Amino acid sequence: MKALQGLEPASVFGFFEEICNIPHVSYHEKELSDYCVNFAKERGLYYEQDKLGNVIIIGEATPGYEDVEPVMIQGHLDMVGDKVPTCTIDMEKEPIQLMVEGDYLTADGTTLGGDDGIAVAYGLALLDAKDIPRPRLELVLTVSEEVGLLGATDIDLSCCKAKRLINIDSEEEGVFTAGCAGGLRSDCVIPVETELKNGIVCEIKTQGFLGGHSGIEINKGRANGNTMMGRFLMFLKDKVAFDIVSIVGGVKDNVIPKNVTAKLLVAEKDLDTVIAALFEFNRYLDTEFVVADPDIELDLHVSGEAECIVLSACSKERAITALNLMPNGVQTMSMDLPDLVETSLNMGVVKIDETEISLCFSVRSSLESAKQFIARKLKQLTETLGGTTSYRGEYPGWPYARNSKLRDLCVKVYKEQYGKEPKIEVIHAGLECGILSSKVEGLDCISIGPDMFDVHTPDEKISIGSIARVWEFLKAVLAEK
Repeated sequence: MKALQGLEPASVFGFFEEICNIPHVSYHEKELSDYCVNFAKERGLYYEQDKLGNVIIIGEATPGYEDVEPVMIQGHLDMVGDKVPTCTIDMEKEPIQLMVEGDYLTADGTTLGGDDGIAVAYGLALLDAKDIPRPRLELVLTVSEEVGLLGATDIDLSCCKAKRLINIDSEEEGVFTAGCAGGLRSDCVIPVETELKNGIVCEIKTQGFLGGHSGIEINKGRANGNTMMGRFLMFLKDKVAFDIVSIVGGVKDNVIPKNVTAKLLVAEKDLDTVIAALFEFNRYLDTEFVVADPDIELDLHVSGEAECIVLSACSKERAITALNLMPNGVQTMSMDLPDLVETSLNMGVVKIDETEISLCFSVRSSLESAKQFIARKLKQLTETLGGTTSYRGEYPGWPYARNSKLRDLCVKVYKEQYGKEPKIEVIHAGLECGILSSKVEGLDCISIGPDMFDVHTPDEKISIGSIARVWEFLKAVLAEK
């Protein structure tokens, strides 16, 4: 028996379950891309699939809607792959395990991929239906969104006629997104020198960190595991001598890191001092993060004496300096829109070993000048520490449009369906609307989605009831002439 059997709308949940059975983390979307192509072939629909795996599927208008302006439905094929430490699933090769918990759909030990599998499921269900009145529908599915909107940057939309785009990549029912920040990825690499030493191997690990999406949760005051490990090492070096063997933390540059491990070498006589320092530091965490991240702590595991390659004293200082002085988190808030983060960055991935110090950041801003300033600041600090910086995955923001016929239509339909006004907002997270707007002159965009929680974490869940309501809303919008 299928995990989602009996849930309504059956077509949406049926496609979503099939999607979840196909591994599709970023850079590994080919099988899901091919699945969408086979869907089109089996139904005789026009499709295009490019070398990256982006897919466009077109369904012509149903009778009576031939003269209605086409609509582009858009989402992305990839998902963030994260899991709890005890989970043995290989997310690049194995399906996730779906679970239904009351009104919520979640996964066992891994991210769910509701971001953005639900968009794919909605799009396929719309094209598959024989009884839904609608204009020409252009389903645009991109790859590698979660690692820099790479698919959207490269996609060719010349086969599309639509000037209206409904992006399904927002995470709160009743909230219509009408603008977003631009962003880029910054990779900072600092060379290291090493030496061979003997000592007691200690592993310091983060535990209980909430993490989250660096665009959506960056303003919630949650602790960044990478910067918190750097802070502990700065705290520890004033109390005892130690050497750094390695530090590994984070899974994606746009995910606030939770799981970080620092492997240290200390003298046996100093073990008690390390334990006492860890205890004292955890007390500080309890006080500072009691509201925003209440369960965080650092844990110590001692594995015995060994000979290890460690960072030289100078390289150790560079590592601790980088972890503590590189900017992280909210930098400025918008002066125009209440509660909107204007500029931020997230130290998402850290890897320090015998070859180099590597720090990967996701930089976001509603202002292009502020985005470039943060990028330049990272470059300046990295060069001061003897390293180099490179950039990738840069994408434009999506400015709020004062006049939008599509937004007005969605508001009208929402008020008729729900009996209240929707919320219109501009978000700090990145969406593909900005890139796609640059490819289609005059493209009128809006972003919607059902209620999702803890996206990009193993606690991710999506409301079953909300999925059904948004489905009815989508059908009603498409039925308007």
